[in-house]
Amino acid sequence: MPVPEAVAETRHPRTEREGATGASDALAPVPVDENQLPLPGLPFTAPAPPPPPPVAPPVAPAAAPPAESTPAGTVPPGATRTPLDRALGLVLAAPLTALTDLPSFDTSAMDGWVVAGPGPWDVRGAGILAGHDLSMRLADGEAAAIATGARIPPDTTAVIRSEHGHLDDKGRLHPLRDVAHGQDIRPRGQECRSGDLLLPAGGIVTPAVLGLAAAAGYDELVVVPRLRVEVLVLGDELLTSGRPRDGLIRDALGPMLPHWLRALGVEVTAVRRLGDDAKALLKAVRKSTADLVVTTGGTASGPVDHVHPTLSAVGAELLVDGVTVRPGHPMLLARLKEGQHLVGLPGNPLAAVSGLLTLAEPLLRELSGRAAAHPEPYSAPLHTPVHGHPRDTRLVPVVVRQDEESGHDWAVPLRYNGPAMLRGIAAADALAVVPPGGATEGQEVEILDLPWSWGPR
Repeated sequence: MPVPEAVAETRHPRTEREGATGASDALAPVPVDENQLPLPGLPFTAPAPPPPPPVAPPVAPAAAPPAESTPAGTVPPGATRTPLDRALGLVLAAPLTALTDLPSFDTSAMDGWVVAGPGPWDVRGAGILAGHDLSMRLADGEAAAIATGARIPPDTTAVIRSEHGHLDDKGRLHPLRDVAHGQDIRPRGQECRSGDLLLPAGGIVTPAVLGLAAAAGYDELVVVPRLRVEVLVLGDELLTSGRPRDGLIRDALGPMLPHWLRALGVEVTAVRRLGDDAKALLKAVRKSTADLVVTTGGTASGPVDHVHPTLSAVGAELLVDGVTVRPGHPMLLARLKEGQHLVGLPGNPLAAVSGLLTLAEPLLRELSGRAAAHPEPYSAPLHTPVHGHPRDTRLVPVVVRQDEESGHDWAVPLRYNGPAMLRGIAAADALAVVPPGGATEGQEVEILDLPWSWGPR
């Protein structure tokens, strides 16, 4: 399998980006705290965003046959049929088509009376409830009480809401406003017809999708199974509890990565701490049955960096061996065998996060068929200048703030952005992509949202 396109782009990051600056005396300075870089003396105005690209009118796809009529052997390769109660968060591997009309019969949209012909109407003694068999037929001039969701008798005119009708002392129903033919009746097939495309393949199964699938007649969905990921934490210097001491440091990646990976929609099968043991790493990689193995540390060429020798020993195909991005330049991607990959993250925490977002996340998205969170990249101007690497792109934690007057967003860089630091990324809601040589105040830079994006917008 070729390197996924989204991942291949990581190997050759863009090194030149267009910038834009501007100034406005009317713009109030951005409020900052001690985590943020010092603000410049003069405020600035964020440049107006470029107009959106023209969007071609959607082409209605042909309706697919109902899933239940599709033989089990035609389920796409790698997909599986999963009961609704276990499908949340998975990716649709086949289009979701309606198995029935929705609604499947004419129903009342309101509590009130169903009427036939012109009024006033004689009200029948028996009412109509939702979920009950309907044997009643109304003649012109007759009405019956009806509940929301109940089936409408054939050849009836409309539903009159409870608050829009009045019963006289003889039990006859009089309307309190004009009655339109078909009012407050949900006709059969109003939402969809059997065979209509409801959702295309590739969408995430959300709670609303589960409800729609159930309403459309599904008991199970054809989905891409959750990818299985194993995390191997390397390094003799790592502690699993207590305070750093005697040259030892706390392992920050072991507690962080599994939850981050789960947020990307995968199943983390194991987190193993192997130290700097070459034999243990080789054994773990050879025995792993996960779809993706993620290692932390050991990707450089030092005396205890064992990832490259391990990949050679197992005959892996090295797809990405270092990138021109700081932090995170020693990250790597390898194919261990057909259907199994390894992502090697640097050992420094922020560098590992960089590799997770720019290498592991696009790979997982490609393998699982998930759509990108932001199909089109977006940018924002920097509120302060940022120093750059002479040759490589930098990823800098930022908070994205909005100017109340102009409504434009800008990116406020955070101070603690070294490769071993987590303080900046913990307060951030995005990473700014800073080109080689740095970026000036007000210059437009690409923004990579973090999964939670909890900062003020």
